[in-house]
Amino acid sequence: MTQTDDATADLVIEELNRRQIPLMRLDPGGFPTHLSITAHLDNDGMRGHAQTATRITDLDQVRSVYWRRPRPYTAPPGLDDQDSRWCREEARYGLGGILASLPGAHYVNHPWRNRDAEYKPTQLATAAHCGFDIPPTLLTNDETAAREFIRDHGPVIYKPLRSTHYIGSDGRALTVWVEEVAPADLNAGITQTMHLFQKRVSSAADLRVTAVGEEVFTVRIQGAPGLDWRRHYDDLSYTLIDTPSNLAKSVRRYLNAFGLVYGAFDFGIDKDDRTWLYECNPNGQFAWFPQPITARIVSAIADRLQHAGDQRAH
Repeated sequence: MTQTDDATADLVIEELNRRQIPLMRLDPGGFPTHLSITAHLDNDGMRGHAQTATRITDLDQVRSVYWRRPRPYTAPPGLDDQDSRWCREEARYGLGGILASLPGAHYVNHPWRNRDAEYKPTQLATAAHCGFDIPPTLLTNDETAAREFIRDHGPVIYKPLRSTHYIGSDGRALTVWVEEVAPADLNAGITQTMHLFQKRVSSAADLRVTAVGEEVFTVRIQGAPGLDWRRHYDDLSYTLIDTPSNLAKSVRRYLNAFGLVYGAFDFGIDKDDRTWLYECNPNGQFAWFPQPITARIVSAIADRLQHAGDQRAH
């Protein structure tokens, strides 16, 4: 389940094709123009089929679902705002309900588990219970509270609560990066919505920990010239290391708390070698790693999808 432009899914699809595992690539955002679904429900459960321009699949024959990055639900063109909104919501609760309830299918991850795990305040609260160290964090729309937090915990960074699609006046997509915030940067705009401020970790290195079921891949990242290493992929060094046992235990507790099969955790390691959790993306990317690292994660996901009959759980 993903959009057309998804390099991470492409790698998993290539591996499944290499293994000659039949699959169907489907984007719920293509409904109803490029996707047709028929589902019958009765005392025997659900049956029916999904059809795209190139594939047709029986709903009750789906072994596993790799829920990646589908586009938002859409409506046919030419409708007024009210009709368009009505069609989108009918698609969300109709088509979305079907795709989240495929009989016996194993989800990596189930979309509703992804949704629950995407809220950063919930992530941090859960992570603290799972044994992770969490940098002091403030969520507020109060300018005074933000100033007091910076005074007490500075240096402090700001990070967006969600990676929301944002288009600039020139029509180009914009990204809100993690940035350090000084008191002079604060103004009444804070009152307009929720903001997340966090004590900055003076990191000597970063970790990206990717968990696929029981397999955990820990990559040490070094060489970032700035605060947000996502802006400098080509300038970084990546080393696959053994996962510390206490970290692996906390990762497992966290995944279990949310009912996740997959998770991508970001950590900073300070000068005292203490590891701090920043966040866990339940659907994080990995295709930007060097090929030997990426290949191991791809293989683990393909194994999970191929052998889902041994797990058969949501």
